[in-house]
Amino acid sequence: MSTLTLPPVVDLHDAALTGRLQHAIDNKTKPLGALGRLEALALRIGTILDSEAPRLAQPQMLVCAADHGLAARGVSAYPGDVTWQMVETFLAGGAAVSVLARQHGLALTVVDCGVRRDFTPRDGLVVRKVAQGTADASTGPAMSAAQCAEAVANGMAIVRELPGNALLLGEMGIGNSSVAAMLLARLVGHDIEACTGAGTGLDAEGRARKARVLRDVLALHADAAAPLDALAAFGGFEVATLVGAVLQAAEERRVIVVDGFIASAAVLVAQALRPQVVQRCVAAHVSAEPGHALLLAHLGLDPLLHLDLRLGEGSGAALAWPLLESACAVLRDMASFEAAGVARKDAP
Repeated sequence: MSTLTLPPVVDLHDAALTGRLQHAIDNKTKPLGALGRLEALALRIGTILDSEAPRLAQPQMLVCAADHGLAARGVSAYPGDVTWQMVETFLAGGAAVSVLARQHGLALTVVDCGVRRDFTPRDGLVVRKVAQGTADASTGPAMSAAQCAEAVANGMAIVRELPGNALLLGEMGIGNSSVAAMLLARLVGHDIEACTGAGTGLDAEGRARKARVLRDVLALHADAAAPLDALAAFGGFEVATLVGAVLQAAEERRVIVVDGFIASAAVLVAQALRPQVVQRCVAAHVSAEPGHALLLAHLGLDPLLHLDLRLGEGSGAALAWPLLESACAVLRDMASFEAAGVARKDAP
């Protein structure tokens, strides 16, 4: 395979644009700052889309799925077969993300990045299977360097084919909260205990066992310090595909709506490769996974929702979507004091 070429991601800082956007927001018919964090969201989206009247067009929910060899070590409360079963449920329209995507008019694409099952071709399914699941990271690298590069390149190619100016990130893969925890520990430097949560529902004993397994895996791959080396060591194919998707969306100046812990881990890797990626990101929510708040703090992203979600799939991104639409509508359509003939408060 040829060498992976990552897209350039430029700095979006534009003082003139920021000034125009802030002036527009401050001159809407409301007290200064009265719409709170919705104003910051409007400013962010306007900056990403380079527009004082932004419109979110043809939003794409991308759910990447794959299996993990590490799941055999008991790091999840659910068996590995749930990965393919949930892919079928996504495609049948019965999963939470399917319902929410329908509700909010989000085009749903499900990608088989490395599920241990072959699916019948149908609308909404994209097959970019690198292998039948990753290897067990407790005995060796989850992916080879070539497999990791292939998955990242797949994510870039998928986004290039998708319309619209907004990408919502989702994932499915039994065992992938372990991947996110290890990527956070390795790339940011937190102790693995602080990064490890219940995932799909482990009890206290199960969570402690999971942390011990992950600590051993981190030690086995102590030399995997660079972003793509860590990604290859720990997995997984769906995370690597999302890394590529994030990089491509960032280059194309799409709004990237980040779901939970695993999707945020993909952004973490992408940001380590191209630091300006995070300028295009909106954190939909902070999940019940303890590592997620640590990860968002490192990225400097302030989550829109606090609902104690721990489902993944892109469900939190879909739930946050109406807030992005509202932020755009306020910036684009709300009257200014001058246009409405509304008097401002008296100067002090």
